[in-house]
Amino acid sequence: MTKQSFKLDRTIDTERIAKRIARAGICSRREAESRILEGRVKINGEMITSPALNVSPSDKITIDGKPLPAREPTGLWRYYKPRGLLVSNHDEQSRETVFDHLPQNLPRLITVGRLDLDSEGLLLMTNDGDLARYLELPSTGWSRKYRVRAKGQIDQTKLAALANGVTIEGIRYEQV
Repeated sequence: MTKQSFKLDRTIDTERIAKRIARAGICSRREAESRILEGRVKINGEMITSPALNVSPSDKITIDGKPLPAREPTGLWRYYKPRGLLVSNHDEQSRETVFDHLPQNLPRLITVGRLDLDSEGLLLMTNDGDLARYLELPSTGWSRKYRVRAKGQIDQTKLAALANGVTIEGIRYEQV
């Protein structure tokens, strides 16, 4: 597991309370919304009951009476995912995930993209949901390269037809 740190150029005036909690590394946005609805979150000493609230950097936020820690610096980690691990935080079938194999001292991480259960390769992880989303969006123009190993007989004419792109279940995948 290798980490790359860097600063993002962003000034935050206000943001949703659940997002602020998630950025502090406590839990996900959805879990933060649940804690708010359970009455476990206070802003400036006042209990809140709705996540539809923006907070500023000067607001004092507590969860279960404990102050919200400062936001972790944005980081990006590389992880080589072996075959047989799921890229998921939780699995209903109790299968092993990449998170089961990470060191315990890491902050709460979000995967950038996914790899199939039977795939292996580089997986990026970050502690910043906005960065993860930015890296995943096709509009950012990040080049993605995949190496595929196929077993069996290869039909060169069918393979050549893929060079122009392919449509699968109504979704057009273009040539890269």
